[in-house]
Amino acid sequence: MNKIALRLFLLVVFLPLAFATNAQGLFPKWALGPFIRPENVNPIISPKTESLFFDPMSKQKIAWEAGDVFNPAAVGYKNKIYVLYRGEDRSGIGIGKRTSRIGIAESSDGIKMKRNPEPVLYPDEDNQKASEWPGGCEDPRIAVTAEGLYVMLYTQWNRNIFRLAVATSKDLKHWTKHGAAFSKAYNGKFKDLKCKSGSIVTRVENGKQVIAKINSKYMMYWGERFMNIATSADLINWEPALNAKGDLDLIVKPRKNYFDSDLTECGPPAIVTDKGILVLYNGKNRGDAERDTNYVANTYSAGQVLFDLKNPSKVIARLDQPFFVPTAPFEKSGQYPSGTVFIEGLVYFKKKWFLYYGCADSRVAVAIYDPAAKK
Repeated sequence: MNKIALRLFLLVVFLPLAFATNAQGLFPKWALGPFIRPENVNPIISPKTESLFFDPMSKQKIAWEAGDVFNPAAVGYKNKIYVLYRGEDRSGIGIGKRTSRIGIAESSDGIKMKRNPEPVLYPDEDNQKASEWPGGCEDPRIAVTAEGLYVMLYTQWNRNIFRLAVATSKDLKHWTKHGAAFSKAYNGKFKDLKCKSGSIVTRVENGKQVIAKINSKYMMYWGERFMNIATSADLINWEPALNAKGDLDLIVKPRKNYFDSDLTECGPPAIVTDKGILVLYNGKNRGDAERDTNYVANTYSAGQVLFDLKNPSKVIARLDQPFFVPTAPFEKSGQYPSGTVFIEGLVYFKKKWFLYYGCADSRVAVAIYDPAAKK
């Protein structure tokens, strides 16, 4: 191997690892982190064949999380962290070919998980059946109001159109489905829009992360290939922001030759900080010449972008390198072997930030940021 090839090899292999494990000096003041993986605990949730559930659609007992478990939401409730995650059965082969349901686990320390044997949100004989069967309920993000109403944004998948949907709960186990988030906006203009990944804006008040209002409205950042804004008066019916031409206002886009060159998919709930509105997101690298060659082709890594609080569609700052990348073997082997750390759950708990993420579409893991350690 010549010197140039050797340097490129070392850059590709060790730069992502160094950034993930020694990010203290690389973080700008506006960003959240660094997030550190606790030693010898991950993955915290793995597939489980013993979990049986009577499926109201197929009318039989199935092992609902025997295939893979991944893409978790997380939230605090009664001095515990609750993780709601996507579980896939073994009804098919290949990504998107099984049925997904959302399970729940609880933890007193954010690491050791006690799982519920049955899912809490799933396709049923209800008014959302046509949107959720046979693909299921996927990829939740959860936030809570100051009054204690939990709001879940999740993906409905009927193997024809995927839609961003809303469900609400008072106890995290009994959910009311409200259907597609954009179904009523602009007289149904976006009723059949293929969309997913909603990050409701939150803030930390009295040590608890709660849903915030921006300019007198609830707001979320949403989107998979591009990032957009939507607002709501009731947290159920959402209206996407449009540009002067009446099209969706795309405020963050993929960047050629960066880690997010293919997708910029919203992650966990956004956070109001003293610097602006912070959105943590999932960036997918392209697989062609327009990818970031420092990272593996098609890899999902995590980025951060900061928006102006007074003008929430204006980008103030954006990380050019991911703050979190696949490094562990279980983050690089599974349903998605190119490597994935897919962030969806973020909880402020006991003065620390707990970040929950999916690993290669097959496991659930956690990383922790302790603000006290940064000072």
